[in-house]
Amino acid sequence: MQQQERVAKLRERLDARGIPHMMNPSHIVPVMVGDAAKCKMISDMLLDDYGIYVQPINYPTVPRKTERLRFTPTPLHSDEDIEHLVSALHDLWSQCALSRAVA
Repeated sequence: MQQQERVAKLRERLDARGIPHMMNPSHIVPVMVGDAAKCKMISDMLLDDYGIYVQPINYPTVPRKTERLRFTPTPLHSDEDIEHLVSALHDLWSQCALSRAVA
């Protein structure tokens, strides 16, 4: 599978779970958190509890209230990898009381 197909698959799965992400033409999928403390906490929990590494992107790299997690799916990420990520985000979104995207 090509990288753009992996990106499309991730975006589709995020949409299905109401996880907000920023649309852009690149291969990067920014998942919008909007809170610096929660962004760092989710990043830590993804690594500690789910084995998923992602950097939190916080101020001053991005403006306050636009904090995000930046994912870069590649052809090496399987459907199972993407589903594991989206399922983990779904769980953490509920745990952290974050807003869902409207479908």
